[in-house]
Amino acid sequence: MKLYREAFKAMGTPCEIQLYAKTKVQAQRAAGLIIADVRRLEARYSRYRTDSFLSDINRVAMAGGRISVDKETEGLLNYAATCYGQSKGLFDITSGILRRAWDFKSGELPSRVQVQELLDKIGWEKLRWAPPVLEFPIAGMEIDFGGIVKEYAADRAASLSLQAGVRRGLVNLGGDIKVIGPRPDGEPWRIGIRHPGHKEAAMGMLLLHKGAIASSGDYERCIVLDGVRYGHVLNPQTGWPVRHLASVTVISDLCVVAGSASTIAMLKEANGSAWLQNLGLPHFWVNMEGETGGSLEEGSIEAVAMVQNSERQAAITVLNEY
Repeated sequence: MKLYREAFKAMGTPCEIQLYAKTKVQAQRAAGLIIADVRRLEARYSRYRTDSFLSDINRVAMAGGRISVDKETEGLLNYAATCYGQSKGLFDITSGILRRAWDFKSGELPSRVQVQELLDKIGWEKLRWAPPVLEFPIAGMEIDFGGIVKEYAADRAASLSLQAGVRRGLVNLGGDIKVIGPRPDGEPWRIGIRHPGHKEAAMGMLLLHKGAIASSGDYERCIVLDGVRYGHVLNPQTGWPVRHLASVTVISDLCVVAGSASTIAMLKEANGSAWLQNLGLPHFWVNMEGETGGSLEEGSIEAVAMVQNSERQAAITVLNEY
């Protein structure tokens, strides 16, 4: 059984599929199904595309109207509602409008008045969600499925590969990784955890036989003023950046769970690790001082130095969407 690789770009990030298949034709068929579905989801839920269904929803939101959604979107909204409840309001798909105040390229902080005006239009509880109808009583709101759709796409990719008869491999959508099935030799997949402060460095190497892994991190997009770093992970209840954790990596059976859990842990700051521990989710964290911790068992994570080009064939560096 041979390893086939397919690299592509989608959802604004580099992606890769690795498949062990009997024939190249079988691998290409599975890869084709995966790529087509990822691009379908991007076309439906990208906030950068004016022709996406998400943009249709947000045009209605801007006017303070209501819209009926399809079953797939209904499922995503229900999951968003679950995350909102479990995080006590920290995971909030209405918080994307904070980007209107936070321009990380400008090097300047927003005014507290700017942030407060946006906070008045943030809050899942402000919406009226009676499936399949989503209503926006307050004009000027919007929703964003960032933190859900890419991870959902990774889970779907694994299912599509299995349906195509390819049962060994993995899919990596910009660092959101779902294992389709184990390597033929029985060895685990080796997945590097990106160092939050160094683009080409890895904090460690995860050994994964099954499941999924996702990370949330306060990486390159930031503002530094008077020695204080303001990162891009924003608390929807205050409108200001988190200040405790620099990155969180989570392992789960589903990538969508790993992704949302890592984001919630970042937003919970000092309480994030304990929250993940209570859920029984293996995790690894790095705080702003460079200290590390988490519940991953001894032997499941190996310290590594700089990821060299020769190692890139064996390790998949976890990259995050900025």
